[in-house]
Amino acid sequence: MEMDDHKRRRNMILYVIIAMAIYLVLSTLLFPNLGQHVQISQVSYTQLLKDLEDKKVDTVQYTTDDASVVYTRKGDDEGIAYETTAMPTDAQLTDRINDAGATLDVVVPSNDSNMLLYFLIYFSPILIFLLFGWWLNRKMKKSMGDDGPSMNFGGGFGGMGGGLGKSGARIVASKDVGVTFKDVAGQEEAKESLKEVVDFLENPKRYEDIGARLPRGALLVGPPGTGKTLLAKAVAGEAGVPFFSISGSEFVEMFVGRGAAKVRDLFKQANEKAPCIVFIDEIDAVGKRRDAGLSTNDEREQTLNQLLTEMDGFDNHKGIVVLAATNRPDSLDPALLRPGRFDRRIPVELPDLAGRKAILELHAKDVKTQPPIDLTAIARATPGASGADLSNIINEGALRAVRMGRARATQEDFEESVEVVIAGQQRKSTILSDHEKQVVSYHEIGHAIVAASMKEGAPVTKITIVPRTSGALGYTMQVEEDEKFLTTKQEVLDKLAVYCGGRAAEELIFGEMTTGAANDIEQATKLARNMITRFGMSEEFGMMALGTVQNAYLNQDTSLTCAPGTAERVDDAVLKVIEQAHARALQVLKENKFKLHELARYLYKKETITGEEFMTLLKRENPLMPPKPTA
Repeated sequence: MEMDDHKRRRNMILYVIIAMAIYLVLSTLLFPNLGQHVQISQVSYTQLLKDLEDKKVDTVQYTTDDASVVYTRKGDDEGIAYETTAMPTDAQLTDRINDAGATLDVVVPSNDSNMLLYFLIYFSPILIFLLFGWWLNRKMKKSMGDDGPSMNFGGGFGGMGGGLGKSGARIVASKDVGVTFKDVAGQEEAKESLKEVVDFLENPKRYEDIGARLPRGALLVGPPGTGKTLLAKAVAGEAGVPFFSISGSEFVEMFVGRGAAKVRDLFKQANEKAPCIVFIDEIDAVGKRRDAGLSTNDEREQTLNQLLTEMDGFDNHKGIVVLAATNRPDSLDPALLRPGRFDRRIPVELPDLAGRKAILELHAKDVKTQPPIDLTAIARATPGASGADLSNIINEGALRAVRMGRARATQEDFEESVEVVIAGQQRKSTILSDHEKQVVSYHEIGHAIVAASMKEGAPVTKITIVPRTSGALGYTMQVEEDEKFLTTKQEVLDKLAVYCGGRAAEELIFGEMTTGAANDIEQATKLARNMITRFGMSEEFGMMALGTVQNAYLNQDTSLTCAPGTAERVDDAVLKVIEQAHARALQVLKENKFKLHELARYLYKKETITGEEFMTLLKRENPLMPPKPTA
């Protein structure tokens, strides 16, 4: 069984302490003199003769090859000695030593080298310590299995290749997953599809009795932030089985064969831990469609082939389920998607109104709030928001409450957080001139008046001219009262007219164009092109698809699938639709020019107004014409 990091570190420290203790015991018992040091002082030969005459000398060591004399004095501490060189002409030195009562030791050096003995005596404790460290290293590897890290005593090269072929998967024990289906909101259909997998892992005999087999894999497909990884963890948490998690990019290595080795090691670990969940996030990094083009990647394709082989080869009666997540299913290899590998394709789409409300309620449980809190209004104001966006909205609301010095978050905090997530924080450093502020006021009121004139359009809920960090100098917010899944041709034309309302107001009042309509023009052009090429709402082309959507779950870019001549006609048709919408918006504003002046002046003063204030002023009859703005 694989040891956790804490236990591994504790055992390593224990082994090092034991090795050091053995080293000290050996040094003390076997080589007691190893640590002793003798302090030798150089003296003259005359001093030696005087000490002998005074009978102060205790021991004398005479070395014959260099005539050196090392002696100790009576009464001196241990470890203190004196050295001198004997005079070759002094033949009576031995007699003087005997007369002084000292002990004489004559050392005759041998011609044979004693380096080996010297090495064994002084370095054998270090060798024993290194051998003991090597033994402990082998013992740790054996106890932790192939997955354990090597502990190299002495700084050797044993660990340089230790990670080759290891999967690097993060394994979470069943009790530590900490996520169940109750922690996932807004994805009821996906949860229903995965509950059967959980039931199979818990009660496999029910399905085996009837002859059903466990799905080998399930592919979670959806936009970023919709909760694909969270759902995979919830499956493991509900089933109470280990959870292997790895990213597809971790399989792709610089060295050929490393990725395939990681795949083999991952499924080997999974087979040992079965039943378990293997989750491969962003599988498109390794599972892209194989081709014979110049852009082929041998290492990635070899890794993909190994993945295909492993998913075919493992015994799913043991209870191994492979879950994978991607937001680019169109780029995956068909061999990876076929039944027998990924038997199920589970869409994890952006939540609808009810789903957004459920997600907001789930995240709002952890935040202290000040009633009344209307999360339904927040859900209506965030169409197209993912679960991650909604979680961020709740968190931003709580952060705003702290910045404002309150202990509880209010409805106003959450409404402001919607704008922060959509348009960014307020840019207090951006100061518009009076003329620019007037232009922005008329621009936004132009949008609002055109939107209010549309019968089926979404009601205006807020208008502001406070600059935001996204680059917007102002915006008009419209919120649908109910969730809509179909859009009519008239509603598309109405929306195009609303997009053109800001530029039309600038032209009507100031007789000039500004760059403030750049985003409006971009959105209008994209909508008009989709209307003609994808929705079949063009009289000229009818029900003919002229474009396809690429990366449906990412940026939803559309590419034309028609002849160059047809593409030119499409551009002409798009221009015609936008010009008609612009003329329609200009006509609406001319008919409501008085209200345009009145509302723009009101917005100029207050900078931010609600939808209720806007509709009240729009419907109120006031014969007084406000002064015309300065150019």
